Amino acid sequence: MAITYEWRGDFDDASVNALHAEAFAHEELPIDWHTQVHRHSLGWVTARQGGRLVGFVNVAWDGGVHAFLLDTMVSGDLRKAGVGTELVRTATRGARSANCEWLHVDFDAELRPFYFDACGFAPTDAGLIALH
Repeated sequence: MAITYEWRGDFDDASVNALHAEAFAHEELPIDWHTQVHRHSLGWVTARQGGRLVGFVNVAWDGGVHAFLLDTMVSGDLRKAGVGTELVRTATRGARSANCEWLHVDFDAELRPFYFDACGFAPTDAGLIALH
């Protein structure tokens, strides 16, 4: 069955919460994704197979030229099938069409091949302060 991708596509919180719990290996949490992304994000991308949400990525931004990928998630049964790569491509097009100049992402080391090789990100120097 084909997978469809949509910039700022409709979703329900329960589906994103279930997908997030699966993607990041934690208990489901009652996050109000709908309010969060509508209030703070440039956009997001949904991936659907039939009616099922199988992928999601949030595109936060600074209100200017910098956009940031957050919470890239793909259903376990579709990982390594190109879903994540297409989520990022669609997010890139959305950020570019909003006149953003930069798309940032940070990730765990094991995801380097995905973000650098499959998605085309370039390594950069960055800094991080752990707040908790």
